[in-house]
Amino acid sequence: MSSVFGAFRRRLLTPSVSETTMEVRGFHVKNAEAKARLEYIGEVFLQGYAYAVEAGSPAEAEELLETVPRDMRGFAYEGAGMGAAVYDSLPGHGGRLAGLMAGAGRHHDYMIYVGVGWAMARLPKPLWPDIRTTDPMLRWLALDGYGFHQAYFKTASYVRTPEIQHPFRWNGGHNHYTLSAVDQGIGRALWFVGGTDPDVVTELIRSYDERRHSDLYAGAGLACSYAGGVTEDELARFVEGAGEHRWALAQGAAFATEARVKADTVIDHTHLAARVVCGTTAERASQLCRDTRPAATVGGASPAYERWRRDIAAELASDSLILKGVDQ
Repeated sequence: MSSVFGAFRRRLLTPSVSETTMEVRGFHVKNAEAKARLEYIGEVFLQGYAYAVEAGSPAEAEELLETVPRDMRGFAYEGAGMGAAVYDSLPGHGGRLAGLMAGAGRHHDYMIYVGVGWAMARLPKPLWPDIRTTDPMLRWLALDGYGFHQAYFKTASYVRTPEIQHPFRWNGGHNHYTLSAVDQGIGRALWFVGGTDPDVVTELIRSYDERRHSDLYAGAGLACSYAGGVTEDELARFVEGAGEHRWALAQGAAFATEARVKADTVIDHTHLAARVVCGTTAERASQLCRDTRPAATVGGASPAYERWRRDIAAELASDSLILKGVDQ
């Protein structure tokens, strides 16, 4: 009987895969290979979403998620994060997100928190998960997910009219910082909107107000490193185009690297992006994310999450200067 209700929940709640095609979205198509990869990512995301809402238990959802090819598994867990949050919002339901995070999902926590942000974009505000009970650092990634969703599905408002910045408030703290976190998600979506073409993505970012560029580049750095679809030469061109925001771009790439290292889903592109974008090894970029993570109790005007990001960027920049000195 649970499988019958699970199938019903899936049909009722799962977005159509057609919503993720480049034609429907109106995104730039660089080439057939990049198009196929981005669309496959969308399919895997929705598959993970379906697993989370259709399964009879978190353990069953996890079993299904673990069958996804390792290089794509993070996207499935991202979708599952959205699905679990939506599942928990239904009358008489609950525990799906907590159960997901308690199992193998804890290794994919970066991606699951992003998925929660997708759910926030789709659910009425009274049904949002209580973000205050979650990881005080990584919960900011929910706003990244929210921003990605809005730029991906509401491109006309969030990308084609870059002069508009939409107001947003949540219960996760530091509401003066929320728009920065949302912009990081918008920047990540721009990698998809621009079809992984670094020149197109760079021009999209430049169309926004200058004060938003650092956060947008950080999001794009995460996407170009995690999602891929780009060559070494293209990555190098993207780094060059980032100019003064080069280390914000690198910080996002470091987050992507740590997300893959933690989940044991490292691929060849992870090493390539770490070398070209972060200027170091994947192991070093991942370790920096762990070593610089502040205590949750750190106070101040900016959230500890922002200081964490800045510290990662500063360390990567410092490493680069040291290496340049050695080369000379």
